[in-house]
Amino acid sequence: MAGRTDDDDAGSASVFSVSAVVVVAVLAAAALAGTQALAERSRVAGAADASALAAADAAAGLVTGGGGPCSVAASLARANTVELSSCDVDGLVVTVVVTGSAPLLGVAVRASATAGPPPSAGRRTGPGP
Repeated sequence: MAGRTDDDDAGSASVFSVSAVVVVAVLAAAALAGTQALAERSRVAGAADASALAAADAAAGLVTGGGGPCSVAASLARANTVELSSCDVDGLVVTVVVTGSAPLLGVAVRASATAGPPPSAGRRTGPGP
């Protein structure tokens, strides 16, 4: 029996290799989904910023013909393929919340933004001399 090998381990390398490939594929898919979710978050945040700025311009009377500030925000949100979830106008300050969805995960991605005129010179809001 000196030349015989034990066949109990035959094929175990194949099982290990297939398992390793599956693990790597799952990790790659998770990384791709996470990256796309982060990219979608950035895109939705940009759409929220643009919608809030346009709505603040409308509230200040700088944009005409588009309806009220929230109507302008909704139009710009649609143009950026997101949905305007809420719009709050307080004088010349507008706060919007928009919602998009991550492509692979299908989860809702929300972002909010506030825009308005800068504080007046007599009304400082931050630290300083």
